[in-house]
Amino acid sequence: MTLEGDIAQIKTQEEKLRFAKFDEADAWALGSLIREMSAARKLPMVVDIRVAGRALFLAALPGASPDNAEWARRKINTVMRYHKSTYRINREITLSGQKLDESRGVSPLDIAAAGGGFPVHIIGTGVVGAMAVSGIPQREDHNLAVEALCQFLGVDPAGMALGPESA
Repeated sequence: MTLEGDIAQIKTQEEKLRFAKFDEADAWALGSLIREMSAARKLPMVVDIRVAGRALFLAALPGASPDNAEWARRKINTVMRYHKSTYRINREITLSGQKLDESRGVSPLDIAAAGGGFPVHIIGTGVVGAMAVSGIPQREDHNLAVEALCQFLGVDPAGMALGPESA
C-alpha cells in the first residue's frame, strides 16, 4: 500500500472501530482478548489500555522488555494528543517529510508516532482513552490492534487490515 492508501484505510478503521460504551469491564475484556491473541501467537507484547489517564489494563507477555512498556506509554500519549491512531500519524508525518519532535511542540521522550496505538472513541462522546500494543514491528502492532478491535466490536475484519507496505 502507498502512504496515501494507508492513511485512507486507517481513517476508515478509525471510523468503524468505535464503541457504544467503554468502561472498566470493557477494558478488561479487550485487554484480555489482545493478551490471549498474543500469547497464542507467542508474541512478546505489552498491552496497555487507559481512559482519562487511568490505567484500566496492563499486561506484559514473555519476551516483552521494559522498553515495550515505554513505547506503549508514548503511543498512548500520542493518541491522546492527536485523537488519531499512532500509525496514521506515522504515515502522515512520513508523507509530509516532517518530524514529530520539539519543532512541533512535543518531546520524543513522551510521544511516539509508531504503530500500535489506537483511540478509544465512544460514539456521541469522542476520544476518551487509548489502547496500545508494543512488541512486534509497528505495522504488525497496528494490524494486531485492529484485528482485536474488529473481533471485540463485532466488525467484519475483511479488508480492514493494512496490506504489505509499498517499497
